[in-house]
Amino acid sequence: MEEKNLKKFEANGYCPVRDVVSRLGDKWSILVLTTLKENGRLRFSEIQRSIGDVSQRMLTVTLRSMEADGIVRREIYAEVPPRVEYELTTLGECLFPHLQALVEWAQEHIDIIMQNRSIHHKNA
Repeated sequence: MEEKNLKKFEANGYCPVRDVVSRLGDKWSILVLTTLKENGRLRFSEIQRSIGDVSQRMLTVTLRSMEADGIVRREIYAEVPPRVEYELTTLGECLFPHLQALVEWAQEHIDIIMQNRSIHHKNA
């Protein structure tokens, strides 16, 4: 039998797919990106209200990691009390069409996915 020449996604060393997906592949990052794209510049409390069920801690962690990657910009205004707003950067904006395709796919296929889960659960 001939051995296949596989495209490898290295666990050791640098793997861009693994690195980027690990930062953006969770539900909170996708929801934050979608919220900022749909609503524009928002305060922390507005993002939290828009998403609904995200904890303050998880939203903080998510926003900080996206800010560190240059996908979200945080602006602090010297007011009393301080005002902090978040918005997508150019990098975040150019990511969004790719994310939008995933969001649209999920919306289009949610019924069949839920049906499959139900069948799988009954057979498990």
